[in-house]
Amino acid sequence: MPAKDVINVEKQLVFYGAYHSNPINVAIHICCVPLILWSTFVFVAALSTPQSFPTVSHYFGPYLAFEFNWAFLMALSYWIYYTILEPVAGLLYAPQMIAMFLSATAFLHRGDGVKMAAYVHVFCWIMQFIGHGIAEGRAPALLDNILGALVLAPFFVHIEMLFALGYNKPLHKKFINGTGVEITKFRRERAQQERAAEKKPLLSM
Repeated sequence: MPAKDVINVEKQLVFYGAYHSNPINVAIHICCVPLILWSTFVFVAALSTPQSFPTVSHYFGPYLAFEFNWAFLMALSYWIYYTILEPVAGLLYAPQMIAMFLSATAFLHRGDGVKMAAYVHVFCWIMQFIGHGIAEGRAPALLDNILGALVLAPFFVHIEMLFALGYNKPLHKKFINGTGVEITKFRRERAQQERAAEKKPLLSM
């Protein structure tokens, strides 16, 4: 994907949407993708920080906590990217991003925080592979563009839900049309590969 397309919201959404058109697979991702990002925040928050990091922290209770750590920088970077892609949708995503980061930081301080987050993380990845293998019938996007898929997935889930509520209908229409073109292209290529595979045994006889 060309570098200029990294901040092209239409192309990014079409790329991801081409791998997520089955309603069952989409539902699995709506449930699992936020949990994967949340558990990743737990893992990243557990990483040691350099002395140059400011020692800023605030605890809002047993379930929400702020610390200036790697998870904070990760959450901030993701949110900035999403806001560059689609400013209004990015701003609407801020409360969810803040809640996930704060709750993940607090969860880390449980005695078994990392262990429990690992269980959640692995379970959600298994469910996503099931969704792709059984419902979608197509390998996950991360096998073609791992960075784009991992970074874009939470925003795709977010904007899919906004589209369902009537958000930005022109963009939604472009997304649907572009995704349809990519899916048709994929199915045509797969059909050609299957026909070619069927011809090989015949040629070898």
